[in-house]
Amino acid sequence: MAYLCPILCFLPLLSLCTVCLSAQTVNHASSAIAIDVQPAELLAKPAQSNWPSYNGDYTGRRYSTLQEITTKNVGNLRAQWVFHAPNSNSLEVTPLVADGIMFITSANDAYALDAQTGRALWRYSRPVTEGLIDDAAQHHNRGVGLWHSRVYMETDNAHLLCLDARSGHLLWDVAYTDGNKNYAATSAPMVVKDKVLVGTSGGDDGVRGFVAAYDAESGKHASRSWTMPAPGEFGSSSWPGESYNLGGGTRWMPGTFDPHPNTLFGGTSTPAPGFPRAPRPGDDLYTDCLMALDPDTGKLKWFFQFTPHELFDYDATETPVLVDAMFHGQPRKLVVQANRNGFLYVLDRTDGKFLSATRFVEKLNWASGIDPHGRPVRTGIKPSSQGTRICPGFAGATNWYAPSFNPSTALFYFLASENCDLFLAKSQEFKPGKTYYSTGVRHSEGDYAQKILLAFALEGDKPGWRYVQTGPGHSSGGTMSTSGGLVFFGDDAQSFEAIDASSGKPLWHFNTGQTISASPMSYAVDGKQYVAIAAGSDIFSFALP
Repeated sequence: MAYLCPILCFLPLLSLCTVCLSAQTVNHASSAIAIDVQPAELLAKPAQSNWPSYNGDYTGRRYSTLQEITTKNVGNLRAQWVFHAPNSNSLEVTPLVADGIMFITSANDAYALDAQTGRALWRYSRPVTEGLIDDAAQHHNRGVGLWHSRVYMETDNAHLLCLDARSGHLLWDVAYTDGNKNYAATSAPMVVKDKVLVGTSGGDDGVRGFVAAYDAESGKHASRSWTMPAPGEFGSSSWPGESYNLGGGTRWMPGTFDPHPNTLFGGTSTPAPGFPRAPRPGDDLYTDCLMALDPDTGKLKWFFQFTPHELFDYDATETPVLVDAMFHGQPRKLVVQANRNGFLYVLDRTDGKFLSATRFVEKLNWASGIDPHGRPVRTGIKPSSQGTRICPGFAGATNWYAPSFNPSTALFYFLASENCDLFLAKSQEFKPGKTYYSTGVRHSEGDYAQKILLAFALEGDKPGWRYVQTGPGHSSGGTMSTSGGLVFFGDDAQSFEAIDASSGKPLWHFNTGQTISASPMSYAVDGKQYVAIAAGSDIFSFALP
């Protein structure tokens, strides 16, 4: 358990509170914060005054019922406060809010803020981990999980921490990997009933993916669901010898949850080595899959693989959004994912049955379509030693940044990316502490990335509207929709924008001056609606005057 700093550091001395070698808690609150996030509130949908989990609620819809801010008055939106978070110049966090208190992360730091003013109430901090590789070396962290008076966060080296929500004091610290530095963590934990669910990054780095569950009260290990089948298990034919221990398939996003019938949904990452010359024959289960798990036992209920034997880094970790709607004339319990491979998928979430797939980018040459069973019709294009132009490129046709679904418009919103790269393949032996791509990518001459905000009806074969972005195509801003008729999102020109959810008409923007690599949320305090987003190293909160 980490050492807690015994020194009480007051607000003017915040930058001087660095005396603790392993971890520190800085408390600015004059009295204890009263927080008690009930499991029933986590189950409620959609999000209302509070935003108690990564996507607002378990459905992943990122839809807020708050409607003080509307299409008619959003032009009056003003910045209320800005909070600067050190230790990261590219925050990927979604803030959570409970009873007027906002919780955020920056690298291995957690903060509680007054959600009305942005004033820091407490800070928990521990040093970043040296020697990590790939994405984890940037020490990104996407936020916390809440349960009763507890705050849960993952550290860059895959520890699960439990903090007291009232003070920031560390209650327990559990390492959920064996210390292998090819494992790391960048996600927000997901709290389901009395369990905290975590995964790791490192799918390109020679690790074995899994989802682990821990008791929310004690931190005791409850279950572990491996995404790489061991020898003799279904799907193991793709992983000869001990290669399943290096195969990837990590879970580096929180996922979604349906309490009826008690199912956790989450996507897995790419296989490793990424673009191989060495064999990993067959479909490479369970990489690039949507997996439906029992959260109590970790048992697999069903899976759907979007890109079998994938060679292009098309992770399937994009948010699986749960929607109850009429589909082809029948009421259905659906799960919808805009996949990195360039297709928008609709599945029946009760059994994983494939229902439809719609191409959503123009630059797509790895497949000519999707067959009636949901498998891609491959064109035969693959990485080569000379370099092969492949679309979508390494960044994918979309990525982890959040989509949203508005039940009033019945539209699904997400940021798409038109991009191509030259993919190269080469042989590579696995070495601890090194990435395991077996490749490289380089710029495809004449191809330039472009971001486009799309709105799709679930049965549509083309977008209802498109909002083309101006910028370099490198942002990772996500979306949120509201019952005020708006879609908020981080655009590709460093602005936070609001547009009409029905038409895509731009209505308001605020230039943050920083690249946005996070997704927005909304909350209310004393009946006043706020919208917030991370940009660069800052959290911005906005409201009407």
